[in-house]
Amino acid sequence: MSKLADIIDGKQIAQAVRQESKLLLAELKSNRGIIPGLTVVLVGDDPASAVYVRNKEKACQEAGISVTTHVLPSTVAETTLLNLLDQLNNDSSCHGILVQLPLPRHLDADKVIELINPMKDVDGLHPLNIGLLAKGTPRFVSATPAGIQQLLGRSGIDPAGKRVVILGRSNIVGKPLALLLMQKDKMANATVTVCHSATPSLESFTSQADILIAALGSANAVTGDMIKPGSVVIDVGINRVEDSTRPKGYRLVGDVDFESAQHIAKAITPVPGGVGPMTIAMLISNTYHAAILSVG
Repeated sequence: MSKLADIIDGKQIAQAVRQESKLLLAELKSNRGIIPGLTVVLVGDDPASAVYVRNKEKACQEAGISVTTHVLPSTVAETTLLNLLDQLNNDSSCHGILVQLPLPRHLDADKVIELINPMKDVDGLHPLNIGLLAKGTPRFVSATPAGIQQLLGRSGIDPAGKRVVILGRSNIVGKPLALLLMQKDKMANATVTVCHSATPSLESFTSQADILIAALGSANAVTGDMIKPGSVVIDVGINRVEDSTRPKGYRLVGDVDFESAQHIAKAITPVPGGVGPMTIAMLISNTYHAAILSVG
């Protein structure tokens, strides 16, 4: 029987990152009298978004960040949301702004993101921050791509010179991650290919990947026979599938079929417990840096 893949423990690595940030935040408070402030804006009553926000609130508060959350109804007028963001842009106690996505359909997400002060854009989604990343001088990197880079680096997996294949081209994960891993920098320097829904013969790309990163949003879309033996697999997906044996009637799975992939890959992230915890850890780090930037 073949050796099973090593598990990349996102919970453990995220805890280390959070502890490092906690020490930096305590030092910032002690030496400069600054308590970083994060403001989260949640629109609507989507259960998943509410859970994500609660998890972010708890983790940030534990690290020493002051968190304020504005919950707006799903029917909120776009002008009301934009006015709130304008107020937060001018609030010196607010160092970081995070608008929980997705937004209700009647709201223009691009317009909302573009209004956020790029110096407070701890989600790293403002066009100016994306541009700085593309230029090679990043200010804020979107939390999930930054977390994936940390997962690799802290697991002793150097992307330099490796063939990285990213499945998915979203503005939140795929595009910024590609820009990040192709940087001429440490924990980067990879040869990156981005595949998407219009990519023919997907397996011809995945089977050549030294590092395969799946962010498709489709349960178990990548199977073991699509993976290069000895590769590293990072599963960004989190999908609900029906399971009558579970108390809630469902279980969470990734975009990779873990059972078959673990027999082929050298290392793999689980779902849950892989990429997810890193996203929150990097949000804390970004908020700390936003506070530093606010005082030069």
